[in-house]
Amino acid sequence: MTSKIINMAEKIKDAQDRMLDSMFHSDPIADDGFSNRVVRRIQRRLWLRRLSMPIAIGLGLVLAFQPALDLLQTLAGLLDTMPTQNISVPAGWIPKLQNVVLAGMLVVTGIFGLRMLED
Repeated sequence: MTSKIINMAEKIKDAQDRMLDSMFHSDPIADDGFSNRVVRRIQRRLWLRRLSMPIAIGLGLVLAFQPALDLLQTLAGLLDTMPTQNISVPAGWIPKLQNVVLAGMLVVTGIFGLRMLED
């Protein structure tokens, strides 16, 4: 559905509008499909860019999974050898769930905002 204002603007044209339309009206240039090939190549590269980062992140997570588990097991072993009085943390240092959720929402909003600026 188009706006009534746009429809009226297209119907009511003065002499200058008609002159400009006639000046810039031309038949398409025969380029033997070159424009379509360029557009397809650009779209393909856009999709490649959009997919390459998530694929790289997924591949990195898969490759880093086993070393991360080994590191966690090593850290758990170190924590077992430490005295318990060195591990205690004041309750004020632990963030509340509301703050964690708010920080997560801010991170997601920032990521989407940067993506919109990039496009």
